[in-house]
Amino acid sequence: MGLDPEILTTLVARSAQDKKAHDIVILNLKELSAITDYFVICSGESDLHVRAIASQIIEDLEEKGEEAWHVEGHSSASWILIDFVDVVVHVFNHKMREYYALERLWGDAPMQTVKSAE
Repeated sequence: MGLDPEILTTLVARSAQDKKAHDIVILNLKELSAITDYFVICSGESDLHVRAIASQIIEDLEEKGEEAWHVEGHSSASWILIDFVDVVVHVFNHKMREYYALERLWGDAPMQTVKSAE
């Protein structure tokens, strides 16, 4: 059994903060979707930054014994999806995040904003 999903979201957000991700939000989808409990969404300044954020999250969670079930988009790096089953992480560049607007798509979900590292 893996980490509790709430703890996992906190660890993901902290890893994103450590790599200076922007606009970190957590969407609670427990009451809205059977697919996952949480989305963690954040942005990077460039494709290189997006890749670095995603790699940091994967590395940090592996150190805690949590392996991603699936990772997608690492080669293009404009939107990297990291699926931890109960928590799905979306690391975007700004343009792709605006285009897909997951926060608006899942607008009924309770949202928590996480302060970005300074």
